[in-house]
Amino acid sequence: MNSRAILHSDLNSFYASVEMMLDPRLKGKAVAVCGATEDRHGIVLAKSEMAKKAGVKTGMVNWEAKQKCKDLILVPPQYDQYLKYSKLTRAIYNRYTDMVEPFGMDECWIDVTQSSVYGSPMEIAEEIRQSVREELGMTVSVGVSFNKIFAKLGSDMKKPDAITEITRENFRDKVWPLHCSEMIYCGPATTRKLENYGYHTIGDVAHADPAFLKRLLGINGVALWQFAAGQDMSRVAHKDYVSPIKSVGHGITCVADLENEEEVFRVMLELAQDVGHRLRVHELTARGVQIYVRTNDLYGAQFQCKLPVRTQLPSEIAAAGFQLFQERYKWNNHVRAVCIRAIDLAPKALPDQLTLFDDAERRAKMERLQDAIEDVRSRYGKRALTYATLLKELKMPDDGRDSVKMPGLMYS
Repeated sequence: MNSRAILHSDLNSFYASVEMMLDPRLKGKAVAVCGATEDRHGIVLAKSEMAKKAGVKTGMVNWEAKQKCKDLILVPPQYDQYLKYSKLTRAIYNRYTDMVEPFGMDECWIDVTQSSVYGSPMEIAEEIRQSVREELGMTVSVGVSFNKIFAKLGSDMKKPDAITEITRENFRDKVWPLHCSEMIYCGPATTRKLENYGYHTIGDVAHADPAFLKRLLGINGVALWQFAAGQDMSRVAHKDYVSPIKSVGHGITCVADLENEEEVFRVMLELAQDVGHRLRVHELTARGVQIYVRTNDLYGAQFQCKLPVRTQLPSEIAAAGFQLFQERYKWNNHVRAVCIRAIDLAPKALPDQLTLFDDAERRAKMERLQDAIEDVRSRYGKRALTYATLLKELKMPDDGRDSVKMPGLMYS
C-alpha cells in the first residue's frame, strides 16, 4: 500500500491579501481588516505581513493596533469578496484531485495520493503555490505530509509563500520538539492540563501513556496521542461532502452592556427565535442547550445542559439557556456578548422518550401555536408576531433587515 500524500494549503493573511488585491494602493502597506468600532466589533480580524511585523495581532482592539503601528490602515471586512477568492483558490486545488476538504475560508486539506500523473506531492505543492500567486495575486503556505495533522503543522512552520515537507522519516526531528499547543485541537485549556503533568512538547505527548491521557482528557487524550505519534488516519473529505449539522446557534455583541438578568433573558429570547426557526427549516430537534457569555472585560465562559425532552420551541430553548445562565454565571462584570446554541441534534421524525411528568397535551398546543407563528411570520415578516417583552428596546445592533424598525441582531 502506497503512503498517503496529504497537502494543507493556507492562504497567507487572507482577508488583508484580498483587500490589497481589490485596492492596489494598499499593497506593501500595513493593513488591518477590522470590525466597526461604533458597533463594538472594533477588533483586528486579519492583518498584512507589515502590520504583523509591527506587532499588530488578530483579536487586538482597533485603538491598541493603531498604537502598535501608527501608519496602520484600517479597512472594513468584505465577506462576499473573501468567499469569492476562497472559491477561486479551491478551483485551483480541484485541478489535481476532487479530495479537497475546506478548513475555513482560507485553508484546505488536499489528498493527492492518487494524483501522481501531475507529479510528486512536492511538485504539485509547488504548482499550486505558483498558480495561486500568478492567477490570484496571493500567496499560500503549503504543508506536505502523510497525514492531515502533520500537513497542517507543515503549513504553519514556514510563512509566507513557502512549502514544508514532513515525512515518516523526519517527523520526529521536525515535529516532536514543537510545543504541544502547536498541534491542532490542543487548545489553551488542554495545554494547561498537559503542562501540569509535565507534557510540554509534541514529543512528550507522543511518549505518554495513552491510557493516562484518556483518564486526563477523555477520548480526546487518545486522539492527541495518535496525532503526536504520527498515527492519524483521518481521511480528506470529497469536495462535495456536506457535513451533518451538529449545532444551531445565534449570538450577538450588544451595543451597550447588559446590566441585569432581565436584559439577558430578553436577548436570549430574541436569539432563540432564530435558533428555533432554523431547527424547523432543517427538521431537527435539540436535546441540549449551550450558552456562551462574554463580559465587558472580554472574559468568556461557556455552559451547557441537557433538556428533559427534545424540542425546537424557541421559548423552551430560551428558558433553558436563561436557567443555565442564572445557575452558572457570577455577576462580577456586566455582559457584553451572548450566544445561545441548540446542541445534541436529531431528526424531528426520531421518537423521543417522554417521562411521567411531561404534559403531552400542553406540548402539542405549544407546537401548534409555534406552527401558526411561523406561518404568520413567513407571510408578513419576522416582526409580524413577537413576544410582548421584546417590544422594549434591546441593547442589540441594528442589522437593517427587519420590517419594523427596532434593534436587530449582529451575527457572531
